[in-house]
Formats: sequence, C-alpha cells, structure tokens
Amino acid sequence: MSLHFTEDEFQAAWRELDEPQVEGWELFTETMGVQIYRRYSQETGLYEYKVFGCLKNCAPDQCAEVYMDLAYRKQWDSYVKELTEKDHDGQSAIYWEVKYPFPLSNRDYVYVRERRDLDIEGRKIWVVLAKSSTASQCPEKSGVIRVKDYKQSLTIETDGDCGTKVFMNYFDNPGGMIPTWLVNWAAKGFSQTCRRPATTIRTSARTKNDMPGLQKYSDPAWNLILCAIPLSRGEPLRI
Repeated sequence: MSLHFTEDEFQAAWRELDEPQVEGWELFTETMGVQIYRRYSQETGLYEYKVFGCLKNCAPDQCAEVYMDLAYRKQWDSYVKELTEKDHDGQSAIYWEVKYPFPLSNRDYVYVRERRDLDIEGRKIWVVLAKSSTASQCPEKSGVIRVKDYKQSLTIETDGDCGTKVFMNYFDNPGGMIPTWLVNWAAKGFSQTCRRPATTIRTSARTKNDMPGLQKYSDPAWNLILCAIPLSRGEPLRI
C-alpha cells in the first residue's frame, strides 16, 4: 500500500483518460493531436496544466519504462545537473537539481513518486504519481532554490493501435524572485515550441537489452510528455 498517495488519487488519474475533468479550465493550446488546458491559481499567480494527447508508434509499456528511467534521462536532458534516487529511513525520494540560465539561480526538487500498472476491466493502464517531499536528508544548497510545491500525474494506455493515449496533470511553483508574469510567459513559449518540429530523442543509443524494440521518435507529443519539463522553464527563459 502506498505511503504517499491514496487509492482515490490513482483512480482519479486514470479516469481522466475516459472523462477529462476540464470544467473551469481554459484550452491553452491545441496542436498535432495534443491539447493543453490550464487553470489560474489566485493563491500563487501561476497556472496548473492538464495535457491530453496520443503518442504515435510508441507502446505504453515502453513509454512507462523510459519515463521512469532516471539514469537515461541524464543522458538526454541537458537541464539535469544532478538526479538521484535514494532511500531515506526506508522511504525512497528523488533529488533533482535543474540548471537555470544566468542570471537565474538553479532550482532543485525533492520528490516522491509511485508507478502502478492497473488492470481496469481488462484494460492495462499505467499511472505514475509524483509530488514534493520534505525529506530532511536532502538539505537545501546555498545558491540553489528549493521547489517546494510540485505535483505531477501521468496516465497512459494503448490507443488501440500502435500508439499510446496519454493524460498528464502538472503544477510547479519555481519560487524565488521570478515574476509570475514571466513564468506564465515562459509557459506560453514552451507551448509554442510544440508547434515546431521536435528534437528527436535518440533512443537508438541505448542497447537492445535496455529497451528492446524502442525506436527513436520525433513526435512533439512524445517529447512533451516524456520530458515533462516544468513549464516554468520554457523557451523564453533561455534568452
């Protein structure tokens, strides 16, 4: 039984594949089979996001394996400075330091996550939940801002053909002195990058034993879901 997430949270995540809960959300952008909704938070001045889409020519079990593979992420994600998973008092937590462009300070996360492979009336559905953790064994670093308000859920299943149907819910408050208007503007810039040809994730560099049958993809939806780049780190912040 999960110590971090409730059964209701897992159930709510997979149900959005069938019945998206977007009342009170605005359609932010729609492109190449991906819909991104957002909802404004008066408390934080930031947006929470929901993403619905389909990944072509990628089986859900392969998507789940790559998504969970932290070691492989360090090979292709140039924003990663440090990414480790350790046990703290019997509980596993992930430490992730993210490179931010000058003059912004780097951010780091301490979070817990859990994957469940569900059987829902014969349907195989993968659900991954993640959220910030207060693991005291990961002290804050000087010059690095700790992101203390982060949550994400990912739900995937087959699209009935050779692809994967996807739902993601995401919120990230980068903290620090970045104006909220700039964070939200960066998110807009990130959504616009999805309209351009995405950079291919060269999974061919992996050995056959690592991920049999996994091909390299240039599907923008795949890059959006797999990278799960916090929307506060969109294209404009690279200037």
